Amino acid sequence: MAPTFFHDVPPARCTREDLLDVHVAEDATRPRPAVVFVHGGPIPPGHSPRNTDVFRGYGALAAAAGLIGITFDHHLHSGEHYPQAADDVAAAVARTRELPVVDADRLLLWFFSGGGAIAAAWLRDPPPWLRGIAWTYPILAPPPGWTGDVPRFDAVEAVGKHPALPTLLVRVGTEIEPARDTQDAFVAAADEAGAGLEILVIDHAGHGFEVQPYDAEARAVVDRAMAWAVATLRG
Repeated sequence: MAPTFFHDVPPARCTREDLLDVHVAEDATRPRPAVVFVHGGPIPPGHSPRNTDVFRGYGALAAAAGLIGITFDHHLHSGEHYPQAADDVAAAVARTRELPVVDADRLLLWFFSGGGAIAAAWLRDPPPWLRGIAWTYPILAPPPGWTGDVPRFDAVEAVGKHPALPTLLVRVGTEIEPARDTQDAFVAAADEAGAGLEILVIDHAGHGFEVQPYDAEARAVVDRAMAWAVATLRG
């Protein structure tokens, strides 16, 4: 079966380090900045996003750009699992910073879909080595009536806490309602706080566009997003 990924990026060398898959260019000879990709959810127990073509593809894109791409699995199996998933993300980030191939002072987190709200804590209290945060078609706050720890996972409220932190939002023209509504609120909150939020839009794409056939517009926008990550990490 042919790989299912919208971009024709060449595969990178990928090694498994405990919790992580580490994607790196073959010619890497010194520690490099890293992008930690945080998948969405809820996902069924036993499903492994890091083993999919989508996250292998994103890891390869980061490696091709001269970065280290980190993919891993977290346990966002339902709304009740957000705290565990957030702890999994923190553990993956800590492990990433220990890797010899990674410049521990230059990390960027990139969240997808239902994982987007996990970024709230990092927005609220970013460590000095966190150089930026990116999202692709994210959900950025819990739904109304959610019985969990709303402040911990409300990125809309948190985006104004450190407006100088570089942030990027990749939106799609055909978005699912829960994501679209929280993205609109997030953009408004960022504007009000004077946060330097960059926004890229893939006009005709939908949520989870990466599994669609090759698409020139989607590829161009994601290439721009990766170029932003490179500039943010190396700036």
